[in-house]
Amino acid sequence: MNKENKRQLSIELPQEKANGEYANLALITHSPAEFVFDFCRVVPGVPKANVQSRIIIAPMHAKAFLNALQENIRRYENQYGNITMHRPEGDGGQEFPPPSSSDPVAEA
Repeated sequence: MNKENKRQLSIELPQEKANGEYANLALITHSPAEFVFDFCRVVPGVPKANVQSRIIIAPMHAKAFLNALQENIRRYENQYGNITMHRPEGDGGQEFPPPSSSDPVAEA
């Protein structure tokens, strides 16, 4: 692809979204047509977590997201060292109990 055929995409970040939302739990579900990512904030000692943001994307975009995330984690670890996953003792290795829902949900 030569430079003349490249298209530029301008991305704007509205002020009301600039601070972002903190999440420490991601729940992922899917159907044949889409992946649904629910990003939640879990507070210690509180038995309920609120969904901070829900993102719905097509399967091909989910795979592109996975590839981009893996590449960024590789770069991060090359610069800062390996990311260590901490698991509380005595709970079978889960950071949080599984969500109570009838939906098939997987923790990320």
